[in-house]
Amino acid sequence: MKKIIIAFLALACSLSGFAQQGTGNRPNGTLPAGEQGAGYHPSSGDLYYGLTRKVMFDRMIPPYGIEVTFDKTVHIIFPAAITYVDLGSSNLVAGKADGVNNVLRLKAAVRDFQAETNFSVITDEGSFYSFNAKYADEPQKLNIEMKDFTHDGEAVNRPNNSLDIYLAELGKESPKLVRLIMKSVYDNDKRLFKHIGSKRFGMQFLLKGIYTYDNFLYLHTQIKNTTNVPYDIDFIRLKIVDKKMAKRTAVQETIVVPVRAHNYVTRVNGNTTERTVFAIEKITIPNGKQLVVDVYEQNGGRHQSFVIQNEDLIRAERINQLKVR
Repeated sequence: MKKIIIAFLALACSLSGFAQQGTGNRPNGTLPAGEQGAGYHPSSGDLYYGLTRKVMFDRMIPPYGIEVTFDKTVHIIFPAAITYVDLGSSNLVAGKADGVNNVLRLKAAVRDFQAETNFSVITDEGSFYSFNAKYADEPQKLNIEMKDFTHDGEAVNRPNNSLDIYLAELGKESPKLVRLIMKSVYDNDKRLFKHIGSKRFGMQFLLKGIYTYDNFLYLHTQIKNTTNVPYDIDFIRLKIVDKKMAKRTAVQETIVVPVRAHNYVTRVNGNTTERTVFAIEKITIPNGKQLVVDVYEQNGGRHQSFVIQNEDLIRAERINQLKVR
C-alpha cells in the first residue's frame, strides 16, 4: 500500500512540474508568442486568466436589435441631441441627418455582411443607448423613435439600467439633473422679478426669475407678442458690458454662452407668449459692468433687450434638489 501511495505522489509531482514548466512565472499563466501553437485559443466564455470578477446581468445595459441593409437607410430618432456615436465595425456607416442633431441615419457599408456587429450612441441629456446590428435584405423597421414613453425621465421613474453620462461642458453636473431643473422652473412658471424687461414695438421681453444650483444659473425668460405679425427670432445673446462707456472707446464685452436651453423657440406667433429657460455657468459681474440680454428679430427691427445687475444675480433663488427629483 505504501508503494502505491509513494508512486501516486511521485506522479502528481511530475505533472505539477510539467505544468509549471509550461507557464513559468509569466502573468496570467499565458504562453509566450513563440509557443502559441495551433491548439492555443484566447480566453472565451467564463474563462479568464488571472483574478477576475464576473459581470452579472444586473450590470448590463441590454442592447436593442437593429436590422440594416445596403439599399435603404434606417433613421433613428432620439429624444435629445446626439453627442457621440461609435460603430462596432466598418460594415456600418452612420451620421447625423443634415440640419438636425437628434436623428441618426444608418445603413450597411457592404452587402450581405455575415457577422453581427454593434454600435452605441450618447445624447446630450446624458443617456446611453446600445444596439446590436445585423444585415437584412428588407429591414422591417426603417424609422425608429427612441423616446421612452413608459419612463418620463423622472429619477423615481427611470429604467433600472439607467445611469447618468457626464459631459465635459457640464463639468461634474448630471445632464439629467440640469434638464429636470430647467423643466421644473418652466413648469412652476413663477415671476420673481418685476423690474427687469423691455417693451416696445408691440413686443415684451422680460426676465421672470433667476435660479441657482451648484455651478449653474438658470434664467427664466418670456417673450410676448401683442401684434398680429409673427416674431421670428434670429438669435438671443448674453453679454457682459461696461455700464458707462466714454466716447471713442472700444466696446469691451464678454459673451456668455448658455450650455442648455429648455423650450428654445425660434418664432412667437401673433398674440401669443413663449417662455424659455437658459442654463449658464455661474457668474458674478465685476464693478462697473452689467449683463445684457438681447433678442434680435430675423429680417426685422423689433429688437429687445434688458439688463441684469450684479445685485439681481446674487438674489437668485436656490433650487431644492429633492423637490426637483
